[in-house]
Amino acid sequence: MTLPILKVEGLTVYQGSYLAVRDVSFELLPGTDTAIVGPNGAGKSTLVKAILDLISRSTGTVQIFGRPMNRLGHLHHLLAYMPQNFVFDRSFPISVSELVGLGWSKIPRHPQNKSAFWKRLWRQNQEKSTAVVEALRRTDADHLRHQAIGTLSGGQLKRVLLAYCLVMPRKLLVLDEAFAGVDVQGAADFYALLNELKQQEGWTILQVSHDIDMVSRHCDRVLCLNQTLVCTGKPEIALSPQNLLATYGPNFSRYQHHH
Repeated sequence: MTLPILKVEGLTVYQGSYLAVRDVSFELLPGTDTAIVGPNGAGKSTLVKAILDLISRSTGTVQIFGRPMNRLGHLHHLLAYMPQNFVFDRSFPISVSELVGLGWSKIPRHPQNKSAFWKRLWRQNQEKSTAVVEALRRTDADHLRHQAIGTLSGGQLKRVLLAYCLVMPRKLLVLDEAFAGVDVQGAADFYALLNELKQQEGWTILQVSHDIDMVSRHCDRVLCLNQTLVCTGKPEIALSPQNLLATYGPNFSRYQHHH
């Protein structure tokens, strides 16, 4: 029996007196790419943040790798999160390599003598440098290595953040509107890169998206959300006209990309 990477049961979130998410339950199996879709205000980002314990949930349970979030311990580094808006001071003097390196979290054990400790620390710093270079190469961002992050375009920043997720082995990636602020071609390129890395790394992905066409092309499963789950299933089922009408209402218009 395959154990789920993520299991959500009966999750409900209030924001003040407003019911943002109601009684949501679902599972993610290893190696799948699942998209959460729904209209503005449907609770998509709220659901993701509640899963990650970034905001409080009123009821419900969440297990990641079979454990509650607050008991992940050393498994925590197997989880990576890319927020919708990566807010930072653009004048802050940090390079792309330094930012990606922050995702490398291996801590050396303390050997019995200081000499062995410093040798191990030096070796791990070398491993970190190699991992950063490789992650940037694989996300087609190696040419940005020495650039200040404040000078990056939206598309460049997305690739650098993906390199941050790639610099250590991960099992679960959570992406909240990862393609916001990126043009259509940039989003298509990013989706293709994400799918390639998913196959290579064996990632399980949970992503919030507003792009129905991209979701139908690239994702294995879809959760249609409007406060509560309206439907779940493979894209050809969940994104049927009837289910989209039930999720978005009668004014929804589906945009088709043409490449």
